[in-house]
Order: sequence, then C-alpha cells, then structure tokens
Amino acid sequence: MSTVTGVEGEERHDFTKAESRHIRQRSLRLLGSLLRPVRARLWLTMAIVIVSTGAQVAGPALIAYGIDRGLPALIDGDWMPVGFAGVAYLLTGAAGAFLIAWYIRLSARISQAVLLDLRTRVFLHTQKLSLEFHESYTSGRIISRQTSDLDAIRELLDEGINQLVRGALYMSFTGIALALLDWMSALVLVVALVPLVVLTRWFQTRSQRLFRRSRVASAKLIVHFVETMTGIRAVQAFRTEKRNEREFGDLVEDYRDINAKVIQLFGIYDPGLLLIGNACVAAVLVVGGFRVVDGQLAIGVLLAALLYTKRFFDPMEDMAMFYNGYQSAASALEKISGVLEEEPSVPDPIHPVDLWTARGRVRFEGVEFAYTPDRVVLPRFDLDVPAGQTIALVGSTGAGKSTLAKLIARFYDPSDGVVELDGVDLRRLHPKDLRRAIVMVTQEAYLFSGSVADNIALGKPDASFEEIVAAARAVGAHEFIESLPNGYDTDVNKRGGRVSAGQRQLISFARAFLADPAVLILDEATSSLDIPSERLVQEGLQSLLADRTAIIIAHRLSTVAIADRVLVMEHGRIVEDGSPAELIGGSGRFAKLHAAWRDSLV
Repeated sequence: MSTVTGVEGEERHDFTKAESRHIRQRSLRLLGSLLRPVRARLWLTMAIVIVSTGAQVAGPALIAYGIDRGLPALIDGDWMPVGFAGVAYLLTGAAGAFLIAWYIRLSARISQAVLLDLRTRVFLHTQKLSLEFHESYTSGRIISRQTSDLDAIRELLDEGINQLVRGALYMSFTGIALALLDWMSALVLVVALVPLVVLTRWFQTRSQRLFRRSRVASAKLIVHFVETMTGIRAVQAFRTEKRNEREFGDLVEDYRDINAKVIQLFGIYDPGLLLIGNACVAAVLVVGGFRVVDGQLAIGVLLAALLYTKRFFDPMEDMAMFYNGYQSAASALEKISGVLEEEPSVPDPIHPVDLWTARGRVRFEGVEFAYTPDRVVLPRFDLDVPAGQTIALVGSTGAGKSTLAKLIARFYDPSDGVVELDGVDLRRLHPKDLRRAIVMVTQEAYLFSGSVADNIALGKPDASFEEIVAAARAVGAHEFIESLPNGYDTDVNKRGGRVSAGQRQLISFARAFLADPAVLILDEATSSLDIPSERLVQEGLQSLLADRTAIIIAHRLSTVAIADRVLVMEHGRIVEDGSPAELIGGSGRFAKLHAAWRDSLV
C-alpha cells in the first residue's frame, strides 16, 4: 500500500523531532540530487562571487591609503600614491561589477536547470504513482506542488541564494578587512554581534513556524479554489455558492492573519537591525575619535573603519528577506520531496514476464482485497473467465464491482491471492504487455484537449489516419465525427465540452477498439447516457466486444442482455453466476432486479 497518509501529514505543522529530522534529511537528499548535475557550474559561480566580493571590500582600504599616504605625498608634490589609490578603486569597482554580472548569469542558468529538473520529476513521478495515491491526494494539492511550491523555490534560486551568498561573503570579508585594518574597531563590531545574533535567532524561531503555516494556508486556498471550479456544476446545481464564499473567506482571513504576523515580525526585526548597526557605527566613531586625538589612529583608517562597520550591516536586511524566501522554499521543498518519496502501491515487476499475444483468460485464485486492514472489500473468492467471454457484473452500489474490475486492470494488487491473465500473475506481467492486453473504459469517457483524431489515437499512438477512421466506423462514431465543423480535426475543447455525453462515449469506444485489447473492461460506460444515446452506444458495443474477453459493470440491465454470463455481487461476494436467461428464469437476486427493471419500462 502507498504511504499517502504520510504525505497528508505534512499539511500539519506540529511535527515530532523524529518527523522533522526525517523531513529535513529527505529535503536535503532531494536538493543534493538536483545540484549534483550542475556542481561544476556551482564551483565556478562560487569562485566568481568570492573574487567579486573581495574586489568590492577593497574599496574602503584603498580610500584609507589615499588619505593617509596619498594626501601627505601630494602636499610634497608626489601625486603617485593618490593616483594609485584612485585608479585601483576604479579598477576594483569595474572588476566587481563585471564579475557580479557574470555571477548573476551563471546563477540564473543553474536555477533554471534545477527548476526544469524538479518540475519534470514531479510530473513524471505523479504520473507513475498508483491510482490509490491519486484517489487520496486531491488534485488541488498536486496543482499546488506544481505551481505555488515550485514558484517559491524559483524565487529562492533566482534571488534568495544571490542575497545569501553575496551577503554572507560580504559580511565575512568586511569583518576580516576591518580586523586587519584596526583590531579595536573590529572588537567593537564583535561586541555588537551579540545582540545581533540574539535578535536574529528570535526572528528565526518565530518565522519558521509562521512561514510553514503560510505555505499550508496558501495550499488550502489553491485546493479550495481548484475543487470549486472543477465541481462548478455541482456548486451551481446545489446552490452552494454562499457556503463556498464563507469557507473561502475563512481561508483568506486565515492566510491574511498569518501574513500579518509575519509582517509584524519584520516590523521588529528590521528596526532592530538598524538600531544595532547605528549604535555600532556610533561606538566605532567615538572610540576611534579619541584614538585619533591621541595619535593612535590615522584619520583615513578611522574613515575606512566607519565605512566597513556601516557596510557590515547593509546586507542584513537582504539576508532577512532571504530568510523569508528560504522558509517558504524549504516548506515547499518538504512537500515536493514528500510527493517524490511516494512509492507506487502497484510497482512494476523486477523481472517482468512477456506476453506478446494475450488470449484473454482471466482467473482469480484465493483473492482477497482490503483498502485498509479493517476495511475488507472483497473477501476471499475464486473466479475463472474463459477467453472471449462477455461477463456482466451486477449488484448494488458498494458491492465491489468496480474494485474487482480495478484488480483486473491492475490499478490495485490483491491483498492476498493471485489475479492471472493467460496463466501469468499480473504482478509479474510486463507493464507494456499488461496495458496492451487490458483496457478499461469508464463512464467519464475523458477526452483531452486536442482533435478527435488525437483522442482516438490515444489507444494506439502510432496509428495511421485510416486506422483511426476504421475504428470510428466500427463503433458507429464515424457519421457524427464527419458532421463536426472540422471532422476528425475538430478540437474537442477542454474535457470534450464540444461533444455530447453519448458522442464522448463513442469516441472512447473507438479509442478502445483501436487499442485492440484482449480484455476490455466497461465500468458503468452507459450509466450517464439517455435512452437514444444508449442505443447508439449499444450498437457500438456489439463491434467493440466481438472476439475479446469483456467485463461489463452496469446498473442498467439493458446492457446485460449482450453478456454471455452474469455475476451478481453483494458485499464483495459473488452470490449468483449464470447466463442472463438462466438467472432471469430463476428466483434469485437478478431475477428480482430484472423484474423491477421490466416494470419500470411499462
């Protein structure tokens, strides 16, 4: 089984220490795997930023040299020291600007490469995850992983890392230069670091919790919006707009309150930084002034010390903003790494068995299935479906019909027992052979954006146009397709909104016919159709089911008439098994269902 519950737990923000440590380690592993392919460019970028920062930090020392050495020499008629200081200052400034521009270009390329890799990984991995994951993990949350979470990481890589690296190096180099220039001024700066560290630590501990809550609140907003828009028909049909407005308003208020608290934190942190920085500059000025008067310190050195002290605090605000982006990105990376850590509950076989030509015999041997240990859906049972037989599954809602069909399609694996195709355990069958041999058509009949021909070709991507048309003719879809504005090239629009429900179903039948599976599963394929549409689809079914094994799940007993064999299910068990005529002539569950259906037609 999948560990979906573990991922859902990450929407909480009250982790245990062990959970937090596991999440951090998982995120760091993901980050390391993303950076590994670009490590050569990373080292080059680091070298460039070190040299450029060194060039920038050299400025105040050159000014001190120009004042203390250049001005006395200039009075004596020697302009060389002043000229040297001026030219050196200009060259270091130009070199720093050029290297920073180079650094920005390199870091942008690295961030785009990392984002492309991560975005692709999330898409490919979520495609591979089993149906259980997608049924448990809402579409809104998946969209949030691909949008707001990746945007947070993009902002960190594009701007945040730049602020952190340059800021940290600039502060380090500035502190070293100040210590080399005047150790007493550096000592004043060290004393000022104590309240700076206390203030920063206070900010970090509080903002970490708030930023994680902010990410959760943002994700909830996206989920609510996506689910409301996706289910807009139900929203308008049941007039839930007001209730949705209240719920969305509560989510917006929660998100606003969290962001307000974040702003309050910055309202304390930023002025605190400014106060500490100004106090430190004032202390250096007072201490240095007395030393200049006593002749212990040159005035140029004092000026350079003041510039270094002031510049030391300049990156702090940018680094505080980096921490803002870092917390958002770290929280986003935690959630994305959680998705990428998910393992398919239906894994591909390690040593797959090939089945090039499937006949279509399906067999259940001692099969039991439970979604959770305390929720057994299918108690242990056996079933043998000969190749080419059409089976109709009938029963009340929740009887286990769709679960049985999903086991045949291997959307799930049985908790116990074996499901076989032509004597091969589905868990050992090569995935390509499995998907080629078994096809499921659901009542949703999902159509993707694109042409009608593209949607039919989904069953066989390399099919020629002639094969696509032949498949449409075989299921009775050719006539209505030809009547569309552009025939087979007509764009069906989002989710097939340009064609009716019956037409969408016929297109899905043509898709299945083109795939030519040995086993075809129809899961409530006609339940959403009106009577004229159903008759149109029934004609297509005759061609679709010929010469293949078919499993039909149907509430409408009109569909059951074309079956060779009917299985009546109740509470996960097969309670009746026989031909339609045999069961109708009996006194069991199916006979009662058929009589009630016949009476409803009168």
